Amino acid sequence: MPDIIKEMSKMLPPDTVSAAGYEGANIVFYTKDKEFFLDNKGKIKDIVYEFKKRIELRSDPSILLDQTKAEKIIRGLIPEEAGCGNVIFDPERSEVIIESEKPGVAIGKQGETLKEIREKTLWVPLIQRTPAIRSEIIENIRSVLYANSDYRRKFLDRVGHRIYDGWIRGKKNEWVRVTCFGGARQVGRNCFLLQTPESRVLLDCGINVANEDEQYPMLECPDFNINELDAVILASPHIDHCGFIPFLYKFGYRGPVYCTSPTRDIAALLLLDFVKIQSGERKEPPFTVDDIKEMVKHTITLNYEEVTDITPDVRLTLYNAGCVLGSSMVHLHIGNGLHNLLYTGDMKYSKTMLLEPAATRFPRLETLMIESTYGGKMNVMPSQMEQDDHLRKVIQDTIKRGGKVIMPVLGSGRAQEVQVMIEKMMRNGELENIPVYIDGLVLDVTAIHTAYPEFLSSEVRKQIFHRDENPFLHPCFVHVEDHKQRKVIIADPKPCVILATSGMLIGGPVIEYLKYLAHDEKNTLVFSCYQAEGSLGNRIQRGEQEVIFLDNGKNMVVKINMEVQKIEITDHSDRKQLMNFVARCNPRPKKIIVIQGENSRALDLASSLHKQFRVETVAPRNLEAVRIR
Repeated sequence: MPDIIKEMSKMLPPDTVSAAGYEGANIVFYTKDKEFFLDNKGKIKDIVYEFKKRIELRSDPSILLDQTKAEKIIRGLIPEEAGCGNVIFDPERSEVIIESEKPGVAIGKQGETLKEIREKTLWVPLIQRTPAIRSEIIENIRSVLYANSDYRRKFLDRVGHRIYDGWIRGKKNEWVRVTCFGGARQVGRNCFLLQTPESRVLLDCGINVANEDEQYPMLECPDFNINELDAVILASPHIDHCGFIPFLYKFGYRGPVYCTSPTRDIAALLLLDFVKIQSGERKEPPFTVDDIKEMVKHTITLNYEEVTDITPDVRLTLYNAGCVLGSSMVHLHIGNGLHNLLYTGDMKYSKTMLLEPAATRFPRLETLMIESTYGGKMNVMPSQMEQDDHLRKVIQDTIKRGGKVIMPVLGSGRAQEVQVMIEKMMRNGELENIPVYIDGLVLDVTAIHTAYPEFLSSEVRKQIFHRDENPFLHPCFVHVEDHKQRKVIIADPKPCVILATSGMLIGGPVIEYLKYLAHDEKNTLVFSCYQAEGSLGNRIQRGEQEVIFLDNGKNMVVKINMEVQKIEITDHSDRKQLMNFVARCNPRPKKIIVIQGENSRALDLASSLHKQFRVETVAPRNLEAVRIR
C-alpha cells in the first residue's frame, strides 16, 4: 500500500493537513488548523473505519503554545492530588509527557483534564505513571528516548515505509517455516527465526547463562542474515530470551524490537546487570552498555491485544502469558490469513498472587509453539495454597531456631511473587514482623512493578489503586545498599529473610550470603526457581556438600550444613497446566511445536499432546527448520 497516506488524505478537507508520516504501523497527520485539530467532526474515525489502521491527528509544531507557558497551564489544570511530576515536551511529535503518581486523577473524569490541556496548549498530552518506588532504569530509559526523539521519529517512519511500501522479495511461493537457533530440546538461549515469502522475524534472542559451552544462539546458520532481518519480537524480559539482542545492534541491526513496556524496562535492567557481572568476573561481555541503549532506542512497545503490522505480510498481537510482569505470548497473523502462529514463550496457565493466567482465546490459530520447561510426566507442582503453607512453615521453623532464610531469586517475577506472599502472611498475622532484606536487582524490578500495575492481578491492582495498600511498600522490606550493609546483616544474630539475586546462584549478591551463612545449621536455603544443569544451584539441590568460592584471590571451601528446601513457586506452567492450556485453546491448533525444555521433557510433552488431542506434534532440535505452511 505505497499510496496509503495519499488515499487517506483524499478523505480530509482540503488544506487541513500540513504533513503526514508513519510511526511504525501508525499513521500521523499534522494540521495547522486549530479548529480541525480540536474537532475533526469524525473525519479521522471515518478513515480508520475505511482503512482499518491506527491514525493520530496532531498539531503542526508551528502552532503549539510556547513550552514554558504550556507547562504552567498544565500544572495549573492537573489536580494537586494527582502528584504531577516531570513535564517533558517532545516538539518533534507535538506531544507532552506528564508524569503523575495517580494517572486516573490526572486524566480526569472522561478525560476532561486532557481535553482542556489540548484546547489551551494544542499539545497532545500523554500521562505516564510515576513509580511508587523510584526507578532509575525507567528514568534512564525515558531520558534516552527523549534525548533521541528526532532519531526515533525517523526510525519509526522508516519502519512504516517497510510495512506499507510493498514487497521487496517478490511473492514466489506461500511457504512459512520456523528455524531453531536455540531453546530447542534445551532450556536457555531461546531464539527462533520465522521466515515467510516476504519477512524474516526473530522470536526472542537469548543467552544460556548456566552453560558456557552452549551459551549463545547459533546465528552462524546459513538461514540467518542480519541484513535481511525485519524485526525482533521479545516475549519475556529474562536473559534466556533477551540476552543476545544487544549483540544484533553491535553488528549493525537497526530494525525494531517489539514487546510490552515493562518487558523493555526489565530486559534493559537485566542486560545492564549481565554486563556488570561479566566485567566483575573479568570476562568480556558480548556487547556493551551502548549496544543496550541502541536496543532501547529501537524498541516499539505494545499493550496486550493491540494489533499492529510489523512487515507487509505479518501482523502481531501480544497476549498475556501470565509468567512475569509484561511477559507475552506472540500471535502472528501471516500472509493476510494464510497462517496463524502462537509462540508462548514462558507461559503460566494459572492465576497467581501477582498475575492473571495466560490467555487462551485467539481470533485464529493453526500452529502452536509451546514451552516445555516443566513438560515431563513427573513435573506436577503443588497448589498455590500448598506452596504458601510450605513457605510459611519453612520461615517459621527457621525463625524458631534463630536462623536466617536465604532465597536465591530471579530479579524479575519470582522475587515479587515471594514479596506479595510474605506481605500477605504478615498482614494476616501468620508470620511475625521480621526484616525481609531485598538485595541485587530485586528492588529495581519491584520499582518497575509499581509503575505498571495495570499488568498485575486484579487483587494487587486494587491494593495499589483503591486502598493505597501497596504490598511492595510494606515496612518489613529493607533495601540492601552495599557490601558494608551485607556484612552487618550476616553478622546480626537476629532472624531474617534475604531475597537476593541470582536465582541459580550464578553470581550476584546471594553468593556472599551463601559463603558466610551456609555452614550454620540454623539457616535455611530455599530454592524457588528452575535450577539449570551446570549451575551452582543445581549442584547444591542435588546434594553437593562442599562448594569452592573465590575469596580475595584464594579458594574458599564452604560446607553446606544449612537446611536446603525447594518451594515450587514457578513462573512456568507445570505438566498439568500445559495440557489444560492446549485443551482450552480456542481455536484448537492443528500443529504443535514443542520447544524450550530438556530433551526428555520436550519429547514427553509432544508425545502426550499427540495422543490426547490427535494433532501433529514435533519437538525439533537446534538448527532444525519446521515448515508450518
